[in-house]
Amino acid sequence: MGGSTGIGRGIAQALLADGLQVVVFSRSNPDSQPGLEGVIWRPVDFTDPDESRRRLEAAMQEFGPSLDAVFYSAVYYGPKRAPLLEVSEQEWRDQLNVNLHGLWLTLGATLPALRLRTPSLFVGVSSEVVYNAGPLRSGYAATKAAAASLLNSLAQEEGENGVRVVQVLPEKMVDTAGIRQRRPASFDYTGYMTPRSFERIALNLYRSRGEGFHGDSLVVGNDGEAWRVDEAAPVSQSRQSA
Repeated sequence: MGGSTGIGRGIAQALLADGLQVVVFSRSNPDSQPGLEGVIWRPVDFTDPDESRRRLEAAMQEFGPSLDAVFYSAVYYGPKRAPLLEVSEQEWRDQLNVNLHGLWLTLGATLPALRLRTPSLFVGVSSEVVYNAGPLRSGYAATKAAAASLLNSLAQEEGENGVRVVQVLPEKMVDTAGIRQRRPASFDYTGYMTPRSFERIALNLYRSRGEGFHGDSLVVGNDGEAWRVDEAAPVSQSRQSA
């Protein structure tokens, strides 16, 4: 979910290059993105929950029998960081619908199929805001924290031999289309990670179906190295100018 840009795109590229059938659910068509040639695309916009539910149900009729892994990276941040009282109700609802309710809808649609092919895998792309919150991003922090808690609870329900649930999050800022919309044209991204940093962990998790990492949250570094969040908590990325 959410594989046309950003971290989701990096994950989709890695799986596609490994010879897997990859289905991307996103608002924008990934066909024009280098490295995603041959990917299957189905349009989903989680800001419209009812339509998203129908599209997910139709997709499961088509792909459910062969489904063995789901990566959820769909995210809605908003146009910029802002104080709580300056965030519109619509923006708050969009964050809820994409970051949390979209995850809930995806789990509802895909878990029955994943449970037929255990051990199978569900990976959620998390964020350092789960651990640090931070100013000027209350809606994003609240919905990402709730999503992480949802997946942690599910992991306890499933167990190691069921649907293995793993979360991954970047060590620092990632150069994505969404970030670039919020930065000036002259901004220097030298110190930022790229979506390709997630290729190695995506392949390792898929190939092992998350063996040994069920219930874990893994911080991913710029070089692709990953470690459990309880070994080294992520540093806050809060910046007043962001």
